[in-house]
Amino acid sequence: MSSLPNGERAATVLSAAASLAASAMLFRTIASDLVPGEVYGYFSSTLHNIFRYLSSQHTIIIEEFKGNQGHTVNELIEAAEVYLGTKTSPAVRKLRVGKDEEEKKLAVTIDGDEEIVDVFEDVKVTWRSISRQVESLGFGNMGGEGRTFWLEDPDETVWSEERSYELSFNKKHKDKVLNSYFPYILERAKAIKEESKVVKLHAVNTHHGCWRDAIILDHPMTFQTLAMDSELKMALLEDLDNFVKGKAFYKRMGKTWRRGYLLYGPSGTGKSSLIAAMANHLNYDIYDMDLTGVRSNDDLRLLLLAMPSKAILVIEDVDCVVNLQNQEDNEEDREDREEATTGEPYNPWDEDGWVTEDEVEAENQVTLSGFLNLINGLLSCCSEEQILVFTTNHREQLDPALLRPGCIDMEIHMSYCTMSAFKQLAWNYLGLYDHPLFEQIERLMGEVKVTPAEVAGELMKSKDAGVSLQGVIEFFHKKIEQNEAKAAKDNGSTKGLENI
Repeated sequence: MSSLPNGERAATVLSAAASLAASAMLFRTIASDLVPGEVYGYFSSTLHNIFRYLSSQHTIIIEEFKGNQGHTVNELIEAAEVYLGTKTSPAVRKLRVGKDEEEKKLAVTIDGDEEIVDVFEDVKVTWRSISRQVESLGFGNMGGEGRTFWLEDPDETVWSEERSYELSFNKKHKDKVLNSYFPYILERAKAIKEESKVVKLHAVNTHHGCWRDAIILDHPMTFQTLAMDSELKMALLEDLDNFVKGKAFYKRMGKTWRRGYLLYGPSGTGKSSLIAAMANHLNYDIYDMDLTGVRSNDDLRLLLLAMPSKAILVIEDVDCVVNLQNQEDNEEDREDREEATTGEPYNPWDEDGWVTEDEVEAENQVTLSGFLNLINGLLSCCSEEQILVFTTNHREQLDPALLRPGCIDMEIHMSYCTMSAFKQLAWNYLGLYDHPLFEQIERLMGEVKVTPAEVAGELMKSKDAGVSLQGVIEFFHKKIEQNEAKAAKDNGSTKGLENI
């Protein structure tokens, strides 16, 4: 047992290590001058392997490009940039900051030769950003797909920047870094990008049967500001959150990860506002499809296949799908009439062997059976994490096939204004939780039906709470008078017909 104090013992060890390192450097210098190259190379490699074996550190390099040609961007380096942007500290001296129109927040990354220390499940990992200039002759790649360039002079030299990262950690944690830490970074970066993504609106290009270039949906509606019955709102929020977390559930049940909602009720009850709130809550893009503008089942198939995951397909006024059923029925009637008139089975070809324009138009129309097959059939398995939203003012006109589970899983009645919805509107427009006039408004609301849109229009007329609420009360009285006058007129017409 050594009798030296701990401090002196540590100093002795450090002194010995320094002497060994100095001796090794001196040996390498002398050996490079006196020993033949082949012998020196052998001893140098052996010494390097000994030091590497004794070292407890392990290093992994993540390069910007992968593959033999080096033109495919490494997904891991992009994820690392996003992830490390959230790990910056005052110790980092140089940062890169950028933003494009598809992002809500600034994108922050560390610059070259900067270091960041991260801790994952008690494993300390040191990241170092490396940036180097690469010579490109004639043509090259400046950072991924769509950024390849060509030069008029093939002998001209261009320098481009190539990024990479070095990770250093204790070698005993190698398996955890590869099998747990890297997958965590990929998932975390994906979530960060989703949080930063802006919601977009896509519509159908009727001339080409494809989705148009998207526009940013800068709609401010959220579930916090949505004027809707509070109990129904909570039930819908719970259903949406369960859907987002339900990947394993849907897979276990053998069902496509998709959810269908029917929003029905009179105009002005907030169906469009609810769709915007759903998109903002989930951060999903909206794909607005007008079925009357889709030319055929084939076009509909291509549009559905082009929809990505994390998307909301909106089909407004779905009661028009009833007309699709009628188109099929009319086609069958036409065949029956043709056979009854000519005594021969219906032939879709005319005398000279060509299909008529009317027959071509009938072939190109979307049919109800085709629509349902695409929504519920095998094609629905080609994508996941999608939401279907159907709207209608006339639920009673819908074909029962549309209302079955798998197509529509939850029906949401967008009713006339309730008191809970009115209180939300009063808070949105006037900042009021309560007011003495609320009791009178609630009593009038039981006597006449008004839509949330009508109430909102009255609340917007004045910023003074008393004036605004009094205007709502007057609006209710006018509606009651109008309804009474209409009822009296209808009764008078009925009596006149009875006298005749």
